[in-house]
Amino acid sequence: MCDEHFVEDLGRYVNKAQLTRRKFGQLSASVGLAMLLPPVANAQAVSESDVEIQTPDGVCDAYFVHPSSGAHAAVLCWPDILGLRPAFRSMGKRLAESGYAVLVVNPFYRTRRAPVVPEGASFSDPAVRDTVFPLARSLNAQTHMTDARAFVSWLDQQDAVDKNRKIGTIGYCMGGPIVMRTAATVPQRIGAGCSFHGGGLVTQNEDSPHLLIPRMRASFLIAIAENDDEREPEAKNVLRQAFGEAGLDAEIEVYAGAAHGWTVIDSDVYHEQQAERAWGRMLALFEKALA
Repeated sequence: MCDEHFVEDLGRYVNKAQLTRRKFGQLSASVGLAMLLPPVANAQAVSESDVEIQTPDGVCDAYFVHPSSGAHAAVLCWPDILGLRPAFRSMGKRLAESGYAVLVVNPFYRTRRAPVVPEGASFSDPAVRDTVFPLARSLNAQTHMTDARAFVSWLDQQDAVDKNRKIGTIGYCMGGPIVMRTAATVPQRIGAGCSFHGGGLVTQNEDSPHLLIPRMRASFLIAIAENDDEREPEAKNVLRQAFGEAGLDAEIEVYAGAAHGWTVIDSDVYHEQQAERAWGRMLALFEKALA
């Protein structure tokens, strides 16, 4: 998960990443984050908007993007610890261009509106960590489940969402456990879940996300960072056993050479080749499970 271990490991991976912080800053300023991503084949025209969603705990600010015509399977996106920001807007728009109605939420809405860090902020910056750690600690299993119900309900009220198709949910870093709790909280609607370098999927706590697998009905993609696996090598085996016992399809893989955070385009360790492979596996899962 995003913690001091991430910073400790930076030296091993940042020089191997195909996008350095300096290059990211230059591109972000000149042509925009979307130019960092490969073009979508047969991309659909999309409509995008900032939305506000009423929950039992307040009003969540979020980004909603979907194909401009028709109704489509929905995808609920939980960002990493740096929250809703331009990188996740670009990634959400890219997914919408592939034919999905995508909601990217600000998980910290109870405390702060997005963005909670300035554009280009790096988790390796101590000041950034001092900002986001308290925000992350303000969330828990109960807030995850409360939000899951509220956001799924909101999606099902949108004309751009096909209510006859299952919903997908994806999460990055701290979003990984929220994906699992979403799938267990609204099992009748969630057909697919994806965790990208999710932290804390398997713990010794009574509310560990993996203990909820028997309540799920979704197929899963769990993409694990190499350094996360080195620190918790048994987690993948526990997950495989739990999904197998529940009779659920789950693709669980350690991505060689990819560090925690490798799939996010503004990360210090963004790894384009492995990020694209994980993205492709997600699209393959959605095509099958959200049909």
